Amino acid sequence: MREAIPDRDRWLALAILAGALLLGYLVAVHPWWTSPMLELGQRVESLQERDLRVRMELAQAPHVQERLQQVQEVAARVPGFMEERSTELATAALIARLETAVLEASPGNRSCAIRNRSPMTDPRQDRFRRALVQVRLHCGNPELAAVLHSLEGGSPRLFVDNLNVLAPRQVFGRAGAGPQGAGLDITFDLYGYLQPQPAAAGGADAR
Repeated sequence: MREAIPDRDRWLALAILAGALLLGYLVAVHPWWTSPMLELGQRVESLQERDLRVRMELAQAPHVQERLQQVQEVAARVPGFMEERSTELATAALIARLETAVLEASPGNRSCAIRNRSPMTDPRQDRFRRALVQVRLHCGNPELAAVLHSLEGGSPRLFVDNLNVLAPRQVFGRAGAGPQGAGLDITFDLYGYLQPQPAAAGGADAR
């Protein structure tokens, strides 16, 4: 007759077998199968989230395109850059704009006149090129305000910098004598931005 196996030995054998199976799983199965599958599942979930974000962005593309077209239409109506392609032509356009503004503020230059307008080389090395003119005027207060408003409020956008105004020292012309006849000695820098050249813009973006 076969001898009966005690319950304690039976449970001990089962425990050893379970430990051996667990050790085998940790050594042979988990690192080679379970762990890669968990990582693959996380990667799939991450790709699904990214795909969802991309789909949402693509769904907004028509709205973004419509908004971009609106902005471009507004920019076309009020351009920020000067149309001239060279600094020399842009400088000539600045001077012409200045002469027009002064003439509109004071027809016949009775109360406002240009004393000097000197093209200057822009000392700054910015991404966008500037056309720069140093201006000296002799104007009354209302005429000066009208000239500055015309220069900075028109199209394309021009800018006034380094504005210096000296108090009246003498009557401006015999015909302009009176409350508005006293002239101010004004100096300022007038400049505008040229449209970026494709090659220069690409180089700047690359930097």
